[in-house]
This record gives sequence, structure tokens and C-alpha cells, in this order.
Amino acid sequence: MGYSSDLTDKEWEIIEPLLPTKKKTRPPLWTKRQILNGVFYQLKNGCNWADLPRDFPPYSTVFWYYKHWCQDGILDNIMTNLHGRVREQVKKKPQWTTLIMIDSQAVKNTCNASVESKGFCFYKATNGIKRHLAVDILGFPFFTHCTKASISDDQGLIEMLSISMDYFQSKPIELPKITILIDHGYHPEKLTQALEQIYPQIMSKIQFELSPKPSKAEKEANGQSGFVPVAARWVIERSNAWVERCKSLVKNFERTLDRANAKLKLCFIRLMLKRLATN
Repeated sequence: MGYSSDLTDKEWEIIEPLLPTKKKTRPPLWTKRQILNGVFYQLKNGCNWADLPRDFPPYSTVFWYYKHWCQDGILDNIMTNLHGRVREQVKKKPQWTTLIMIDSQAVKNTCNASVESKGFCFYKATNGIKRHLAVDILGFPFFTHCTKASISDDQGLIEMLSISMDYFQSKPIELPKITILIDHGYHPEKLTQALEQIYPQIMSKIQFELSPKPSKAEKEANGQSGFVPVAARWVIERSNAWVERCKSLVKNFERTLDRANAKLKLCFIRLMLKRLATN
């Protein structure tokens, strides 16, 4: 009997060609589909690796493959490939976009966290990490990044875009600028200055825009009060909510920031597989 986190036949057909092929040695005892099912079970249910049900491969085998897929950039390649296919599915360019929405989410640490991933966010009163997402209009990420919670939103965005600067350097100049929509916790002038030190031509390819924020008078005129969702920002808020469907991501259970970022990517890989397999 399978688990709800298991890959369907169609999902396996999509992801199988994206996995690295094994060198010509003796046949493996476990298939990659069984190993991936173990990885996705742990992602969804949040159990310890050692507590994987016995009908999966040994947890040491599952974790070994997962660790190497993270270290070798396999998860990055899979996420990029699936994201392009999801965009093509709705008649959008697979690589280039005209709108990216960026936001951060502070998440509490557990006792597993190392010193590297410990920080306190005074604004959100959270002792843990921040997850930074850069998503398209569909809510799927072009880039992800994890920092200590004590890192400001501005600095987290700068780090995330710096790591992914190749994307902007390779963008054809004749294409329209990418509008990066941010909330009022970010400071466009500071961001522009920092990014131009890394890539002087970047502002010829992107532009920052603060998302609209209804004033108190506008709320009263519409009979609204308290928090009022903004349509454009709703997309990335929904993406943050998707992440919380995975019990292993409700808090930060990872020892390192790199491993926390890998889990975040794995979550969106699973979501995009479902999207591609059902349409």
C-alpha cells in the first residue's frame, strides 16, 4: 500500500530523466523511485530520517542519495527544469519573466539548529531563520535563499540575487525590464546601490517597485479594517502557505542553512510535479 506522498506513474515519468544516471556497476538494490518516495515521505510528514517506515529503503541509503543530490546541484537543476515546464504549460516564456515578487518568512528553529543558523528577528519576534523567495505570477520560485533571522530583508534579498546574478547577466538587453515587486520592509535605493556594485548594468535589466499599500482612509472608505490583502502580494503569501503543508518545514529542523534551502527547493519540486502531472 502506497503513501499519499508517493510519486504517481506520471510524476515519475517527468522526474526520472532529470536524475543522474548510475555508473556501470552491479545493479542497485533499490530503485531511484523508491528512494525519492522516501525523501518525499520525510518532507511531508516531518519524521526523523531513522524513523522512515520499513517498506522504504534503509534510511541511511535514502539520506545518502538526498545529501548527494543537494551537494551536486541536482535539486537546483530539477527545480529550474520543472519551473520552465510549468511556465510553458500556461504559455509563458520558460526562463524570462517581466514580474518577480520577493518576500521573506521568519521561521522558528528547533534544537537541531547549529550556531550558523541561529538569529533573532526583532521585527517578527522569531528566533530562527528567514526563508527568502523570488516567485513568478504562478507562485513558483526562480530563486530561494535561507539566512539567519537576524539578517535584514534587504541583506537577504541582496544575497539571494547575488548568488543568482548569472540569471540577470544572461538576460538579453532587448527584453523588457523585470519588475521586482517588494513590500515596504525593503529599501529600493539601498538595494540598487548594493547590486550595482556586483553587476553595474543590473538596473538596465530590472526595476524595483513597492507594492501598493491601502491607506487608513481608503480602508475606511471601503468598509475595511486591520490587515487588507493586496492582490499582487497575495501570490507570494500563498507560496509561503504552500510551504507549510510540509511538516518538516513548519519549523527549521535542519542543522545548516544550505540544508534548509534544499528542503525549501524540494517542497516546490514536489508541488510543480503535481501541477505538471495533473494538467
